[in-house]
Amino acid sequence: MTSYLLRGVSLLGAAPTDVHIVDGRISDRSSDPEIIDAAGLVALPGLVDLHTHLREPGREDAETVETGSRSAALGGYTAVFAMANTSPVADTAGVVEQVWRLGREAGLVDVQPIGAVTVGLAGKQLAELGAMASSAAGVRIFSDDGHCVADPRLMRRALEYVKAFDGIIAQHAEEPRLTEGAQMHEGEVSTRLGLTGWPAVAEEAIIARDVLLAEHVGSRLHVCHVSTAGSVEVLRQAKARGVRVTAEVTPHHLLLTDELAASYDPVYKVNPPLRTASDVQALRDALVEGVIDIVATDHAPHAVEDKECEWAYARPGMVGLETALPVVLSVLGERWDLIAERMSRTPARIAGLTGHGTDLSVGSPANLTLVDPSARRVVDPAELASRSRNTPYAGTTLPGRIVATFLRGEPTVLDGKAVK
Repeated sequence: MTSYLLRGVSLLGAAPTDVHIVDGRISDRSSDPEIIDAAGLVALPGLVDLHTHLREPGREDAETVETGSRSAALGGYTAVFAMANTSPVADTAGVVEQVWRLGREAGLVDVQPIGAVTVGLAGKQLAELGAMASSAAGVRIFSDDGHCVADPRLMRRALEYVKAFDGIIAQHAEEPRLTEGAQMHEGEVSTRLGLTGWPAVAEEAIIARDVLLAEHVGSRLHVCHVSTAGSVEVLRQAKARGVRVTAEVTPHHLLLTDELAASYDPVYKVNPPLRTASDVQALRDALVEGVIDIVATDHAPHAVEDKECEWAYARPGMVGLETALPVVLSVLGERWDLIAERMSRTPARIAGLTGHGTDLSVGSPANLTLVDPSARRVVDPAELASRSRNTPYAGTTLPGRIVATFLRGEPTVLDGKAVK
């Protein structure tokens, strides 16, 4: 294993120093290392994404574990959690182990499968939660993301089941009876455009129900892609009572608003939908405060035919792995410790993922990314490593450039390019 010397790097924005990487760990010295000039670069612990769609098996035309892993590495990630809405659904030990092994073969990031809560994401019968937990993949997070576990009795049973091994149910909070035919956020813009609205209360009602269930059971709940100011208040109250709930927000919900739907460009169609400017501000404040624990990408690649069509027929979702850190930088500024907390340490801690989200001290695993904060990048969809091009940031100038990413001391990205 090659040793490296990161010369003149700034750890989380501190004064420049030299960082040695030896045998996959941070060291205080090295012998005959490969020298990387890191002057002006900031070192962050490798980013961890608790919400990624890698599409394999079943939709390899949109993404594969390998292409999604490469996209993640280029975005500064060293670990991603792959959602279960594949084909077949990741609702058995066999499928989650397949995804886990594909990640290991790609070797670009640690790919951790998320298991489905219910068989086929159908919301009728619990999936093989115990078998997936005891599989080689060691699943600890379960989600029907893309669908809400709407049945309260089934949700209670799921929370009770995973409590035995300190697992987590990650809920896509959407009351389906309130969102039938919905095309965008319900509000002034949807009324003006004549599009069926997705009301904020559809999200807030499920979160309110589920925090009560989690409180009753004493189990762990994670809320996916929070998007409304009302949801923030429900979470704030639940955390004040000591409920074991965590929550995530996506980069696009921190930056974009429902006004973009006026273009009728399906690239802006997403679930939950883009909300209002006041919701965006509430989400930003909650992220800084810690009411929202982490940033997660909800990287959702789609084939061309699923996006380049009429708005009503387009599938919801946006790619986001390669632009997540620049978007967060544009929102939070160079608050490096806060960014490391929300995009690396806390997601690793929530998932119980050892070796990631470290403090980059001597002896810790060398999972890290180097960022050039002075760089500016115009997003070009054609340059993305993902198989899909459905980015809402095409032509947008974003701050920061990921220069290098290291996974257990081996570079997956150098000089802004994937190593393999």
